[in-house]
Amino acid sequence: MSDPLLHLQDIVVEHARRRILEVPSLNVLPNEVLAVVGPNGAGKSTLLRVIGQLERPSRGRVLFGGRPISGNPLPFRRRMAFVFQEPLLLDTSVEGNVGSGLSLRGVPNDERQRRVEEWTARFGIAGLRRRTARTLSGGEAQRTSLARAMVLEPEILLLDEPFSSLDAPTRESLIDDLDAVLTTNRVATVFVTHDRTEALRLGDRIAVLMGGTVRQLGTAAQVFSSPIDGEVAAFVGVETIIPGRIRDASRGLAAVAVGDNTIEAATELEPGADVLVCLRPEEVIVSGLADAMPMSARNHLRTIVKRVRPAGPYIRLELEAGFTLVAHITKQSLEELALSPGSNAVASFKATAVHLIPHRPG
Repeated sequence: MSDPLLHLQDIVVEHARRRILEVPSLNVLPNEVLAVVGPNGAGKSTLLRVIGQLERPSRGRVLFGGRPISGNPLPFRRRMAFVFQEPLLLDTSVEGNVGSGLSLRGVPNDERQRRVEEWTARFGIAGLRRRTARTLSGGEAQRTSLARAMVLEPEILLLDEPFSSLDAPTRESLIDDLDAVLTTNRVATVFVTHDRTEALRLGDRIAVLMGGTVRQLGTAAQVFSSPIDGEVAAFVGVETIIPGRIRDASRGLAAVAVGDNTIEAATELEPGADVLVCLRPEEVIVSGLADAMPMSARNHLRTIVKRVRPAGPYIRLELEAGFTLVAHITKQSLEELALSPGSNAVASFKATAVHLIPHRPG
């Protein structure tokens, strides 16, 4: 692994004697997108302000390129660019906004114009360069804000929930364009969001921040498929989290007692271990009692449908199996299976779909 571009060391932030943030160690690597996710109030924006030298920690230090940031932070801040939830544009044209940082830095006019043209084009606002900021839509304003940041050619880009106030189609389009920019330019980026889908889409690594501490840090696959505890599992979209105990295990496959059921799971944990059984709703296949069971699934549970409700493009089913099991199916599947509260169904899932977390009851 390459040396970190930025390193947080023993960071503590306290407000009115209340600890807001505690991060013993956190690295931002060159060229990576580090997505910081967590619920509201987790300390995500405070973390970003500490990185961006907009807030001094109560304790600890930030190192940039191996050198501690001390004294005047301005030289380091000039190597970063910040994009907030609100665009905070100047009362001038799009072109004037995008080039404002370059003007402050004394970049010659020809070079400034070239870079403004490049970045307005890359964010799809070249045709809006003469428009005033007050006439822009929310998406156009945020595109302007992103172009204003990238035109500075920063070493670190800091994004504080830049899509949260946008409608879904506008957000999707802007994420597509930002993803293309970050893939091409590979600027080190810290991206704060409470949206799991955004983190999955943009993040090379993901840090889950809860209660002011980093509870888990890893690749998207590691965090979303193997959450470290029940709280992280619930936050990253695991909707079935139930206590169980490993009854026996052999060759990486365990039989886990969950109430009156036995579930097979891929694990290296030992027999007798108390665990949390975690299962994502998209991993559950629902079929009728008379249907053929999926051959690749080792688990088949007879269930009763408790609740049916829309969940975006899917239908969310709550199934009673001696515990509540959540599944996502398509609207077409719901109609074909003729499922409604009280219907019988079979829930099937692979042993590899089950994630077990060691757990101490109580």
